[in-house]
Amino acid sequence: ALRVVPSILSRQGMSKSQPLPPKEQTLFKRVLKCYEQKQFKNGLKFAKQILSNPKQSEHGETLAMKGLMLNALGKKDEAFDHARRGLKSDIRSHVCWHVYGLLQRADRKFDEAIKCYRNALKLDQENLQIMRDLSLLQVQMRDLEGYRETRYQLLQQRPAQRQSWIGYAVSYHLLKEYSMALSIIEQFSDTQMETLEYEKSELFLYQNMLLVESGQHQAAVDHLEKFESQVVDKISLLEAKGDLLMTLGRQSEAALVYRELLERNPENILYYRRLEEARQPATVEERLAIYAEQIEHRHSASLPRRLPLSFLTGEKFQGFLDAYMRRMLAKGAAPLFKLLKCLYSDAEKVQTIEQTALGFLESLATCEKFSPEDADSDIQPPTTELWTLHLIARHFCYLHQWEKALEYINRALEHTPTLVELYVVKGKIYKSAGDCQKAAECLNDGRMLDTADRYINCKCAKYMLQSDQVERAEELCSMFTREGSSAADTLNEMQCIWFERECALSYQRQGQWGKALQKCHEIERHFVEIFDDQFDFHTYCMRKMTLRSYVELLQVEDKLRSHPFYFDAARLAIEIYIRLYDKPLVAQHSVDDQLAEMSEQEKKKLLSKQRKAQKKAAHKQQVHSGQDKDGVKKDAKEKEVKQADSEKRESGKDQILLPEELETTKEPLEEALKFLRPLQTLVSGRVETHLLAYRIYCRKKKLLLMLQSVKRAAAIDQNHHELHEHIVDLALAVAASESLARPVSAILRTSLLALLDAPDVYEFNSQFRSTHAKSLPHLLSGCKVWYKLRPEKKDDVIRVVTNLADDLTDRSVKWCSRVLEALRGGDFGDVPEAADRYKGDCHKLFPLTTAFAPAKVDNTEDALDPGVADTQETRPGTEPPEKDGILSESS
Repeated sequence: ALRVVPSILSRQGMSKSQPLPPKEQTLFKRVLKCYEQKQFKNGLKFAKQILSNPKQSEHGETLAMKGLMLNALGKKDEAFDHARRGLKSDIRSHVCWHVYGLLQRADRKFDEAIKCYRNALKLDQENLQIMRDLSLLQVQMRDLEGYRETRYQLLQQRPAQRQSWIGYAVSYHLLKEYSMALSIIEQFSDTQMETLEYEKSELFLYQNMLLVESGQHQAAVDHLEKFESQVVDKISLLEAKGDLLMTLGRQSEAALVYRELLERNPENILYYRRLEEARQPATVEERLAIYAEQIEHRHSASLPRRLPLSFLTGEKFQGFLDAYMRRMLAKGAAPLFKLLKCLYSDAEKVQTIEQTALGFLESLATCEKFSPEDADSDIQPPTTELWTLHLIARHFCYLHQWEKALEYINRALEHTPTLVELYVVKGKIYKSAGDCQKAAECLNDGRMLDTADRYINCKCAKYMLQSDQVERAEELCSMFTREGSSAADTLNEMQCIWFERECALSYQRQGQWGKALQKCHEIERHFVEIFDDQFDFHTYCMRKMTLRSYVELLQVEDKLRSHPFYFDAARLAIEIYIRLYDKPLVAQHSVDDQLAEMSEQEKKKLLSKQRKAQKKAAHKQQVHSGQDKDGVKKDAKEKEVKQADSEKRESGKDQILLPEELETTKEPLEEALKFLRPLQTLVSGRVETHLLAYRIYCRKKKLLLMLQSVKRAAAIDQNHHELHEHIVDLALAVAASESLARPVSAILRTSLLALLDAPDVYEFNSQFRSTHAKSLPHLLSGCKVWYKLRPEKKDDVIRVVTNLADDLTDRSVKWCSRVLEALRGGDFGDVPEAADRYKGDCHKLFPLTTAFAPAKVDNTEDALDPGVADTQETRPGTEPPEKDGILSESS
């Protein structure tokens, strides 16, 4: 249905080619009134009365209006059928063209809707409603030239309306013709300024925005000073003024502006950064004096006490850190570690933080003070020791010293076992150590302490999804969703993208490709809906004069799919489609086909199972009908729900995503390209985008596109570990190609010589391994290529890739798991003994990680099941991936 019920034209029922008699004309006016009041069923009754007249059975405008109301009721196919009949019957009616355009707009076929509106305007050139609808679609589709032209026509028709002037100015702004936009705003300000105070203020700030974007910085400063008293939004005014003064090099005046802003908000980090730039301190002492001044004037502010920690060193750093940590621990600030985490890039500061925290803990345990030397200080409450333990546990967890972290968090739980935050930290420790199952259990224990806390509920659900407990996670989320519907449907309706993202990752680990793709497509639909939602703001922002926010909204919508949520969903979908291309799934056969392929004994078993299932369903239905007194009503409701679902499935907008259809698609690479193209346009600065593009193009055997992807990736990160595999793979593909055109072959070989920078690929691989001998990700990629080029060097490859020396960087759970997956997945041949040996070595390094835990031997009956040992050995989702046809997917 259309979101907004637009008023149809002023001369309905007055078509020159099909005029209506007075009686039918009265009925037609009632049809229009019912439509505008959203009384669609009554409107259909009146339309039926008109069309029941044999002479008016094909009245074009009535058929069009009937189609419009049918579309509002969700009957899309019937609506289009009536609209087409109406247009065919009266092609010279602007109403029919307008209605057909509205239906196309509702179906998201905006280009077709624009064509319909243009045809309607040819028949009625002065119709304002069609012009407005056309302008909305043009700005939605970013047809800026057409938008400017339409807004000019609206201004000519209604020069006294404020929205006509504002829309015309915005059209020039979007085309970056700032001088013309400014002249329109100035002319409007001189003639029509009878607006509210806030709207006038927003217009001045928008005018100033135009001056800044056009490069007239001095004029923008003068403009702000001239209208400063009339601007209501003082913070926006001061921020704009400060930035302009900094641009003009007037630092002393800018410093006064940022001091005024800090008086309003002393916890804004941007103001402190800009104040530093304005003051231009030459030494650390001068820089520290800026913050000391703020601390003196604003005793309650926390930010000026924390920011100096980023540039102080030595004893000064230790003194400031001591004072800051005392203040925050005494207040019971749970996010203290998160505030200090920015300092952990400096090893010396990390050591100082650890020593200070452990010193506090020891002193609090003995004398209940931060230090025994604090004779005059007050005795700290027991909660101070608790939050100190909390901080130390987070500290050791971040350093991957999980045994120590567990020791301190367990001490905190012994101190106060009812604090929810402690269970969250314990869960984080287990998750970081690689035991998602125990992490979810810890979060669930904390959740049970406060079942009304939505945050801990969502956190627990997320951890359960990461441990592949999808059904339990949905049950938890259902505690805070609408009753009567499943949690997954409600969360999808609420556009809860984090939940769907975690579900997709869980399904991918479990090998349920269709369900994972379903979640990825749902996330993609959310971004489509978010983009479409801007349609409602094209008129709202013009009416409310929030022009700065409106322009920013359009800019955000233009790069919407650069959001990390979309990138993660697109990458996951592309990886799954590539896997389905390499190892396609066979669609389920029909029952007849299955019976034809079965033996007589298998047929008897299948038919027996079907009979039992039918008896069970019949018994369940009898019990249900006996217990339910309102069975008739329930059947009616179920029928309505089924009908609504079928209507949704028929419509392209709400087409139901079926996992079975998604995972058995005939063109997986084409589906992957649909997710890739927005990334290439909006996220071209990330190397992963071009690596994904290469993996698609190499399967399509597009050598030039493969080269393009490799060169773009190399321009971003020439030392990326996966890029090395792709360069070698491209070189081998070019060498194996014999039927290349001479110009194509010349381009490929010349570019490869520049990329390889070595006599051959083997030497290129040797240089890569020697250059990155201390990096585990690079060693893994280098060894994969080494084995591909020299399979006879298998023993040497295994020895290098399974090396776990202390000087290796990225010797983490993540990358050790990747090496184990490669050993099991066949990237180095069939080496089960090497994989088991490497798994044991990793278990010694990471004893808490379930992926490296030894297989448990159980003498119970369950041990007879061959699948039990596998589930005990590794957590679901840690199984090795399938061997890729060209490149390994493990990297």
